[in-house]
Amino acid sequence: MDALTKPTTETIQDTFPINGTDYIEFYVGNAKQAAHYYQTAFGFKLIAYRGPETGVKDTASYVLQQDKIRFVLTAALTPDHEVARHVLKHGDGVKVLALWVDDAEGAHRIAIERGAKSFAEPQRIEDKNGHVVTASIHTYGETIHTFVERSSYAGPFLPGFVAMESPMEVEPIGLKYVDHCVGNVELGQMNEWVKFYQDVMGFKLLVTFDDKDISTKYTALMSKVVSNGNGYIKFPINEPAQGLKKSQIEEYLDYYRSAGVQHIAIATNDIIHTVDELRRRGVDFLRVPDTYYDTVLERVGEINESLQELKRLNILIDRDDEGYLLQIFTKPVQDRPTVFYEIIQREGARSFGKGNFKALFEAIEREQELRGTL
Repeated sequence: MDALTKPTTETIQDTFPINGTDYIEFYVGNAKQAAHYYQTAFGFKLIAYRGPETGVKDTASYVLQQDKIRFVLTAALTPDHEVARHVLKHGDGVKVLALWVDDAEGAHRIAIERGAKSFAEPQRIEDKNGHVVTASIHTYGETIHTFVERSSYAGPFLPGFVAMESPMEVEPIGLKYVDHCVGNVELGQMNEWVKFYQDVMGFKLLVTFDDKDISTKYTALMSKVVSNGNGYIKFPINEPAQGLKKSQIEEYLDYYRSAGVQHIAIATNDIIHTVDELRRRGVDFLRVPDTYYDTVLERVGEINESLQELKRLNILIDRDDEGYLLQIFTKPVQDRPTVFYEIIQREGARSFGKGNFKALFEAIEREQELRGTL
């Protein structure tokens, strides 16, 4: 198993070039209030808006940005809208993982030829700032990938959106870019979706974890990580594994009512500052026991950060052959125990914190026990 859990050094040839994550769109019950939360708690700045005031009568969308991260929060204005139906079924959750490409029409065509199912055909949208080409395909659950070609556009986000700033002062907290996005799928579906990313997108299998790697006394899961060639896009795919009690994946599937995005990992260069700010602003995190820190340096070796500061903030540490990483996980950021965030600082490490899995999953089980879902 050890050989499979190390990052591959094989050269990856993408089906089509992907420059990075363009944006992540959430369907939510109240976009205005959700936008306020991400500004005050996570330090995102409001940059654009689309809604009734711009001629769109059935939805409202707020675009938030911090460094290279763009979130779009969209709510329905009528009860029979697709967005309202999505929120009724899933709660607040990720609908779109948008990928920045050089040729959206070409990416869509190739993806369909390789077995993807089209969600939206290529379309050119334009305004006074230029034009953008978009096209979308289905992935697991009701999640979609939208290909975005924006080299000929100079507006705040996409045509149809207007620039908007918040009247309140917003302080960024050091979030840099999306490190990876994790999907939860039903039992027996993990390999199918890994194959989808390999066949359709040209991704390669980066890491494999089985139920011996990711397990506690009570629960287990299996995970495989796929990545594109430049490593900017990494998608771990999780499925449940046999255990004595209900795993976090099963709980997610029960509440989300389908496969979907479980968590988004966001990179920072100074996790102590970032987590300090998040805690000060009211964001809740999972906790591991203080005893975790008694022997952690024996496992991971020397690090640059103060162990006392990491212990104070309950930040986890792990190491691979390339270096070490620091990570911490929020509790779910909506009422249903579904979507949450990982804050990660990489000091050379390319892995995903295998050494922390047991402590982390025991922390998740404690939360499940409180909810009565373990």
